[in-house]
Amino acid sequence: MIYLKKISLDDLDAYKYWQHPSHKYHNFNGPYYGKMNEDEIEVAIMQLKSRLKRNEDIDSRRLICDSLDNIIGEVNWYWKSKETYWMEIGIVIFDEEYWGKRIGYKALSLWTDEIFNTHPKLARIGLTTWSGNERMMNLAEKLKMKKEAVYRKARIVNDKYYDSVSYGILKDEWLQNKEDE
Repeated sequence: MIYLKKISLDDLDAYKYWQHPSHKYHNFNGPYYGKMNEDEIEVAIMQLKSRLKRNEDIDSRRLICDSLDNIIGEVNWYWKSKETYWMEIGIVIFDEEYWGKRIGYKALSLWTDEIFNTHPKLARIGLTTWSGNERMMNLAEKLKMKKEAVYRKARIVNDKYYDSVSYGILKDEWLQNKEDE
């Protein structure tokens, strides 16, 4: 069993551990952006801690936890265009022991439900990845997202070009798929 939860002050040590650039997931989770070094991680954690102490609602991310309350990943969203209610979502499973166990599917399904429920004006949700991340492309397709765009040779990883691949699903499609299950 997995569940999504808001990050809290109690989660920061474990969350900081998973940000370290030595973890294998960094090779797939936007590796073209580069990895934070330990000083940058420390600053990011201190900023997050400050926000949490001010009781700021960090609604754009959730931690993925297992039944023992271990943090195993994270889901998030960001505005592609706030003016037109165009939102993109993402997911990362930190712990590779949990890869290939349908956790990404379950977590992103829960997250998509939550986003559509809490943002009623949204007509669509998008997900963008790169052609070197086959698991993410397969996940988007399992969620019945449609491939909407391929930007050829738009990402460079280890001196090799890859495509940027964008998927999307309309709210009506998402709700219909849930009814059909």
